[in-house]
Amino acid sequence: MRGDTRLDGSGRRWAGIAAVVAGTVVALPLVLTLLYAVVPPPASTLMILRLVQGYGLNREWVAYDDISPHLVAAVVASEDARFCSHRGVDWQEVERALDSDGRPRGASTITMQLAKNLFLWPGRSYVRKGLELPLAYWLDLVLSKRRLMEIYLNIVEWAPGVYGAEAASRHHFGKSAADLSRREAALLAAALPNPLERTAGRPGPVTRRAAARIERRMRGIGPYLDCLKQTSA
Repeated sequence: MRGDTRLDGSGRRWAGIAAVVAGTVVALPLVLTLLYAVVPPPASTLMILRLVQGYGLNREWVAYDDISPHLVAAVVASEDARFCSHRGVDWQEVERALDSDGRPRGASTITMQLAKNLFLWPGRSYVRKGLELPLAYWLDLVLSKRRLMEIYLNIVEWAPGVYGAEAASRHHFGKSAADLSRREAALLAAALPNPLERTAGRPGPVTRRAAARIERRMRGIGPYLDCLKQTSA
């Protein structure tokens, strides 16, 4: 009987430890989001994973106003045209993306991509998607659309080990993110789906065609950017 009691006590201790670890894992992104409303994220899980894989870390944070409006327009046109109208998850796009087996393909909003890059891991799995959705809602609840876009443009990967608009602009075009042309912005947006393979500075045919499509979409994207306009105090 005493042996059974010791085993039960050990099991309870391990269960308690597991509960604390699980609670910390769940609570940390929620707390960090509150912090990131005012402080730039020092790193993302993607950056850490890439470092472990042997990539470098080239990154320089810049304010939203120091990023070319062309890049903002290109990213919204390419990645999430309904960015200003949804609350983190675009269920209209999810429904359109359902395949014949009922599994969603694509349809990730900018906010969902931010949740994945900041707190989760790359790749496709139901577990990650199940965590990504509530985190996207939380990010959208806590952060303004302008702040969401500012963080996204400063942490997203644009080449192996190259993160954020400023580092990407200097890496690919030798200029500041504030000075990007419409075409350069479209090329950067075209590289986003696969930054390890696509190169904005020396684009191949696939990247050039994607950039041309994005440029066409950018012509009518203005009304879809209203939530990103600076409001007066």
